[in-house]
Amino acid sequence: MIKEVVIKTDKLTKRFGDFIATNEITFEVYAGEIFGFLGANGAGKTTAMKMLCGLSRPSSGNATIAGFDIYKQTEQIKRNIGYMSQKFSLYEDLTVLENIQFFGGIYGLSDKQLKKKSNELIDILGLQKESKKLVASLPLGWKQKLAFSVAVLHEPKIVFLDEPTGGVDPIIRRQFWDLIYQAADKGITIFVTTHYMDEAEYCNRISIMVDGVIEALDSPINLKQQFTTSTIDEVFYKLARRAKRTENLK
Repeated sequence: MIKEVVIKTDKLTKRFGDFIATNEITFEVYAGEIFGFLGANGAGKTTAMKMLCGLSRPSSGNATIAGFDIYKQTEQIKRNIGYMSQKFSLYEDLTVLENIQFFGGIYGLSDKQLKKKSNELIDILGLQKESKKLVASLPLGWKQKLAFSVAVLHEPKIVFLDEPTGGVDPIIRRQFWDLIYQAADKGITIFVTTHYMDEAEYCNRISIMVDGVIEALDSPINLKQQFTTSTIDEVFYKLARRAKRTENLK
């Protein structure tokens, strides 16, 4: 069975002066796949993600995202992806419902679609009583769940998650991953960065970047066999020790 490729990069490179943040990275991600994108601070993963989202222009190399060219079709890329970061994903001075409507509008949903999707999402998350409350009043775990749900509200082909579970407890992290699985079951590709190695085990495949280069890419079980370890944490440690960069650059 031929897998549909939704992210394809070929020697994708980003330079900042003499510093090479990402150095000729080449990989593919498939439709409905949960793809973990790992690396220590300064490895280049955030820079790579910004290029894939159309937020930063590559210095060289090529890539297509959801079938669109990373240089010429950035607006089409933005309409076919969702994005969630750890630091900012919701407006805390807006209510739950206002956030859903705001981001749904940005993603191009019609008024009819937005009303239907808003009601469905509030019901699914069990936020009927909180729908008119400011997001700032919600517990962190609920904020994270809402932010993810908003990121996939328009049913994108790909959703990029940049360390989405930072700062939440293990139970909330597990519940958050249930949402990820549900989205993947619907055919949405999940591209996720994380510093939690137990989360890496939940991915179909993971890549590990070191000093701007992808040093390993395979399923968690295959990587553990390749590096003769029992955990992805040990694999990550073996590769991260090779890093020569001392700057905390991304």
